[in-house]
Amino acid sequence: MEPDAVEIRVLGCLIEKQRTTPDAYPLSLNALRLACNQATNRNPVVDYDETIIRDALQHSYRRGWTRLTSGHGSRAAKYRHLLDEALGLASDELAVLAVLMLRGAQTPGELKQRAERLHRFDDLAAVDATLQQLIGRGHVAQLQRQPGQKEERYVQLLGGDGGETGASAAPTAAQPTPTVPPPAPAAPAPPVAVPPASPPAPAALPTAAEARIAQLEREVAALRAELASLRNELGA
Repeated sequence: MEPDAVEIRVLGCLIEKQRTTPDAYPLSLNALRLACNQATNRNPVVDYDETIIRDALQHSYRRGWTRLTSGHGSRAAKYRHLLDEALGLASDELAVLAVLMLRGAQTPGELKQRAERLHRFDDLAAVDATLQQLIGRGHVAQLQRQPGQKEERYVQLLGGDGGETGASAAPTAAQPTPTVPPPAPAAPAPPVAVPPASPPAPAALPTAAEARIAQLEREVAALRAELASLRNELGA
């Protein structure tokens, strides 16, 4: 399943805080919640609670994109990203992806300015080169220029909606229903013996329920693994 908007916001925040506040990184769950919900450098502004963020961390953990860890001298559970290792990203590529994750579709000029805290680009040509590398690897796409726009805009493709899904497809016109003449009346059928009804077969478990149970089992397994990891790190 593709990462949703919460996973993308969590990853973007972990990358940003790793670069901008390294002394406070990795992040506790509360610090990550504040980073996701801050009103600056975010589009859209959201209001996630810790339960939603914890669920997103579990999904990204199973993708190999985040992991549970602990800070120096701290016994609190903290989290870090592994996106650069998982996808083989260079520093400039990771910075551009993080800004696209946090602020949606942007022009190269906006990316150069907003990525300055994460990675310094000498000029727009350097930003364009990084974007082309990410496009070649399938992590970024260039949007079609809309009327009135002077510059191309780019979106990340890791998940969510990339901040902009582009123009909606035009609705398909309804097709007319063909006129079918009514069937001729059929001759009455001779009576037939009706065999006794068989007992109903046991109802099958709905597919949605099966999927939900499987998901819960995976989440319980992931939580047990995280708890075991935390106990090992704490020497429990």
